[in-house]
Amino acid sequence: MLLEPILDVEVTVPEATMGDVMSDLNGKRARILGIEPTGTGFQRIRAQAPQAEMQRYAIDLRSLTQGRGVFTTAFSHYEEAPSHIAQQIIEANEKVGVHESQHA
Repeated sequence: MLLEPILDVEVTVPEATMGDVMSDLNGKRARILGIEPTGTGFQRIRAQAPQAEMQRYAIDLRSLTQGRGVFTTAFSHYEEAPSHIAQQIIEANEKVGVHESQHA
């Protein structure tokens, strides 16, 4: 079993970009925990997402919201990685291990 770090994510976005941001989060394997209006034309999304999926999120969010969205992340816990993700990681590490042993 391979574990991956899961982050608590809070994203504040203009209401007009909500659908695009939600779709993007779902594509990043995020689990949406709640949505609340801020009262200023923005919505706050609370979610949990794998850390690996959030590496380039600042760039993605800037693009989706024309630079008006903001987010924070914090470590939450570890979860078992889906089998297809775990297999990709194992295969990548096996290739590195073979390459390193050839140079030893």
